[in-house]
Amino acid sequence: MMNNEVINVIGGGLAGAEAALFLTKKGYKVHLYEQKPLKMSPAHHSSNFAELVCSNSLKSKKIDNACGLLKEEMRLFDSIMIEAALHSEVPSGNALSVDRELFSQYITSKIESNENIVIHHEEVCNFKEGINIIATGPLTSDGLSKTLVGILGQDHLFFFDAAAPIIEKDSIDMNIAYRKSRYDQGDDSYINCPFSKEEYEIFYQELINGEIASLHDFDRVFEGCMPIEVMAKRGEKTLRFGPLKPQGLEHNGVKPYAVVQLRQDNASGTLYNIVGFQTNLTFKEQKRIFSLIPGLKNASFVRYGLMHRNTFICAPKHLNRDFSLKENSNIYIAGQLSGVEGYVESAMSGLLCAVYLDRKLKGKDFVPVPNETIMGSIINYICTASAKSFAPMNANFGIMMNLLKDKTLVAERSLASLKKWIGEYCD
Repeated sequence: MMNNEVINVIGGGLAGAEAALFLTKKGYKVHLYEQKPLKMSPAHHSSNFAELVCSNSLKSKKIDNACGLLKEEMRLFDSIMIEAALHSEVPSGNALSVDRELFSQYITSKIESNENIVIHHEEVCNFKEGINIIATGPLTSDGLSKTLVGILGQDHLFFFDAAAPIIEKDSIDMNIAYRKSRYDQGDDSYINCPFSKEEYEIFYQELINGEIASLHDFDRVFEGCMPIEVMAKRGEKTLRFGPLKPQGLEHNGVKPYAVVQLRQDNASGTLYNIVGFQTNLTFKEQKRIFSLIPGLKNASFVRYGLMHRNTFICAPKHLNRDFSLKENSNIYIAGQLSGVEGYVESAMSGLLCAVYLDRKLKGKDFVPVPNETIMGSIINYICTASAKSFAPMNANFGIMMNLLKDKTLVAERSLASLKKWIGEYCD
């Protein structure tokens, strides 16, 4: 039976898609607003819903990993992100990586074929009549940002995020590069470009002295998506103990001095992204400097790295645990705008927001998911962290309460607790 409550989901990314599709399963009609393709941000390339911009990786599949456990929790709610990821998965060792185009096409098809979703392709600068779920993501338009600032004051924050370059597989010199996953995962999903000490030192000097693209209103860069050149300037060893660490990547009995890994980016295996190489170098400098990586001398770039503004609110000051604003309970904030960080976390927030909204519209009391779950831990963190120094948070075991040493036991406890919650509080 159709519920007559007017629900507007503003933003067709991962969070918006999760919220809209979950609510239609519960009998609601949803108006979904997406400004693409009428207006495209600098980071977006596709008109599809749920476009993945920075990476094609949804991180670990293992439940003894915090993000792996989060995905398993989402599966219990029939997450569309999980469904689409399994449909479009590409080889990536223990990580869940997808063909970006197939992934977004799958979700777009689900939305467009849903008779209970009314799609509006327009930029939204002011809230609509009824309930608004704002899921406009890290690239929220200036118009809507100003509207939010009018409600929240200057506690509407932003930082800059960066995306890695993508190259054509056929342009990689496989006489130099080789296939292997780190730590002997039992597959060869990654292509590895090994440095000698001399090659690394030349590359390092060019990297730290490369020309940077200009940025306006630069504030701060999120640690979880640090541009490779910024990270390098912290010291010569920083990359070798970070994204370029050679441990577990020996080849023919030789341990490289440093290694750049390439990860498959599409199902056909024709495109690879340079892992960890988010950057704000100019396009010309990216071509010059990244071609110094062994095996990439003649690399053909289909997309250069870029930086873009990520917008988020000060969740501890403005967000209730059901994702509604303290200033207006009919306005919900989901996705990275809410203060979560990462693709999976963003999708989770849209899904959980819809779960809570469904209970509220049915006149039921608010009961949060348990804090011993990753879901509960993330929302608990963003709502209780220090407002003065708040920064976006991703899934990690460090934010969980009563953490056990054995992460498998943590996962088992989490999933059992969430299943019990679903059985008691979800129709």
